[in-house]
Amino acid sequence: MKKRDYYEVLGVGRQVSEDELKKVYRKLALQYHPDRNPGNKEAEEKFKEAAEAYAVLSDPEKRSRYDQFGHSLGGQGFSGFEGFQDAFGGFSDIFGDLFEGFLGGGGRRSGGRGRRGADLEYAVEISLEEVLDGKTMEIEVPRRETCAECQGSGAEKGSKKKVCESCGGRGEVRISQGFFTMRQTCPRCGGEGELIEKRCPECKGEGRVKKVRKLQVKIPPGVEDGSRLRMTGEGEAGQGGGPRGDFYIHVRVKKDKRFERRGQDLYAEDLIPYTVAVLGGRVEIATLTGTTEIKIDSGTPSGKILKIKNEGVPAFGVPDRRGDLYVRAQVEVPVKPSRQERELIEKLAAERGDPVAVKKGFF
Repeated sequence: MKKRDYYEVLGVGRQVSEDELKKVYRKLALQYHPDRNPGNKEAEEKFKEAAEAYAVLSDPEKRSRYDQFGHSLGGQGFSGFEGFQDAFGGFSDIFGDLFEGFLGGGGRRSGGRGRRGADLEYAVEISLEEVLDGKTMEIEVPRRETCAECQGSGAEKGSKKKVCESCGGRGEVRISQGFFTMRQTCPRCGGEGELIEKRCPECKGEGRVKKVRKLQVKIPPGVEDGSRLRMTGEGEAGQGGGPRGDFYIHVRVKKDKRFERRGQDLYAEDLIPYTVAVLGGRVEIATLTGTTEIKIDSGTPSGKILKIKNEGVPAFGVPDRRGDLYVRAQVEVPVKPSRQERELIEKLAAERGDPVAVKKGFF
């Protein structure tokens, strides 16, 4: 069965903002969630369809790929969900942690589960030439790493942790409010479910220390200005055994003095000798990587667009498929022609009957 357009699935336009996208998805997810529609296969499919659409459109990188390539996402495609809980992953980011009763499930939290580390962001700048083959660079990133002294526990060696009496080790306290059961992080243990008796002297009980790490960042060919790339698991270390965050690279492509980029195609202007424009011939045209020789037909007017295939930039994620180079030919007219040139041009003008200004002698 052919997939529906993701924007159509969520009922939004292609210019929809991130906030509006959240609101629309929240409404659909509440309407079709399986716990609210037990045994309803149609609602189940609509929920999965909406979750897939939101998973792609809420990610700037995936959304950009989808807008350009459709459901293929430039050859990567959508990897799919593993059950409803994964499909609903991140749902609490939209609704908050107050749907335990409504969404079902135990929701019990153990102290060893921990918290996910923070995401990090870094901006890089590359040239238009580097867009052709991509670029690998090494950068230094200050981030929090798991403390080697206490292995992330935050407790001094030889000491133990005790169960938090306020939450009973769950890391959260529950407050019933009408239809919903609200869950809040335990204020006493900070969500850990355990309390440290003696803090680690190295990390002061946090379980993490600040360090500078070197990362190899690979910018793929065809990347566009403003792209946001993700390196999974390269953010800060989590707490209490939680997973690492992600590392995001914001890419800026420097403006080129010679070429203007529009998608995969490049646009430029180049001078053509007026004799070649009239009689035809071959000229050297500047490209992103050097020059190439092209044929000029006789009678080529100034302003004509010349197309040079495969001299643009590659598609993002598809380095073998390059765009084209479009050159606006500007006929080069000599500002100060030599005496011999002028005489020849005057003869040509006389033969054509062109009303040109003829330079006469003193007498």
